[in-house]
Amino acid sequence: MAISILNNIASINAQNQLSITQNNLTNTLVQLSSGSRINSGADDAAGLAIANGIQANITALSQSALNANGGVGALQVADGSLAEVTQLLNRAVTLATESANGTVSDTQRTAIQTEYAAINAEITNIGTSTNYNGTPVFTSTPTSLFLSDGVSNTTIAVTTTALTAATLGLQTGTKTGPAQAAVPATQTFTFNGAGPGPAETIVLGGTTYTFQAAAAGATANAVQETGNAGQDAQNLADAINNSGGVPGTDYGTGGAANAQFSAVASGSNVTVTQKVAGTGVAGTEGGTSSGNIIVGALAGFVAATTPVVTENNTLATAQDAINTLALINSAVAQVAGLRGTIGASVNRLQAASNVITTQVQNLTSAEDGIVAANIPAVVANLSRYSILDQSGISALAQANTAQQTILTLLR
Repeated sequence: MAISILNNIASINAQNQLSITQNNLTNTLVQLSSGSRINSGADDAAGLAIANGIQANITALSQSALNANGGVGALQVADGSLAEVTQLLNRAVTLATESANGTVSDTQRTAIQTEYAAINAEITNIGTSTNYNGTPVFTSTPTSLFLSDGVSNTTIAVTTTALTAATLGLQTGTKTGPAQAAVPATQTFTFNGAGPGPAETIVLGGTTYTFQAAAAGATANAVQETGNAGQDAQNLADAINNSGGVPGTDYGTGGAANAQFSAVASGSNVTVTQKVAGTGVAGTEGGTSSGNIIVGALAGFVAATTPVVTENNTLATAQDAINTLALINSAVAQVAGLRGTIGASVNRLQAASNVITTQVQNLTSAEDGIVAANIPAVVANLSRYSILDQSGISALAQANTAQQTILTLLR
């Protein structure tokens, strides 16, 4: 190898190695001081992307747990308020029971009613003034609680309903009772003696049934007249229902079931019932009267109604107190039901919060496995690169002085 004074190759090599060592030493010190293996994208680009995604999940889940806990707090405020409402209603039960007693005077009932009115007012005040974080607790509008892991979203809606004395049924005035359905009308035709005669008719809902002695040549809705009241009754029922008989023998051919009535024969009676309640159409007898048909009046017809019930909600008299006691007991049941609904929502939110907390724990562990520095290994590297740095500096010094020996050749 030629001895050159133009370049100090040994020095250049020593500088390169020293630069590498110092870079590694710097990265080691950064890891040791930050506790993180990845401090820039250059350290581990893929690992950094995964870790940042996991961190976003953790952040969203942590806030979701707070959202769920906020919902639990609001519902617990509502439950506490309802517990007080229950106490007030229990006092109202006591007052109503006392006022209903015959030994209480009207003057005393006035004092009882004053306290009862105050209870109603306080229930309404609790329902309208109770709030959580400035938001009314008792409202018919559902409160939506947003939960997310940064990728998938879930909304849990909780409802407490509006709370006033009126919504609990404790109000003075009238209210609409449960609707009563229409009752179908019935009508009975009774056949006497030998039953209806030939050419005698019965009209039901626009359909005319004609009795005739012979089945031969029977037309639509013709009914065979046999001279036996019971058999004639059965034949008429078969014609009305268009079933059970033999067309052309018991009743006429080409008929159809009556669109408005159905019929049942019992002995010599035929009872017809409306298919559509509330129409109130009566059947009539016509044609050549034999005098053997008795037409009963249309009976049982009741139109659909919606009754109005008057409620006093007062303890001013003994009877009022008895009536109001039923309202108070109904209110107690409503409050108990509402507290049960709120309790179920609290349990659901707490379960969601527990799941979220577990997710945060597991994701944090996963992120730590990617990002966190292995401290024992980092300390070992620190010792290694510190020694290499010192020896590199010493080698560089030796390399810089080595070429000075060339001067001895010039002496």
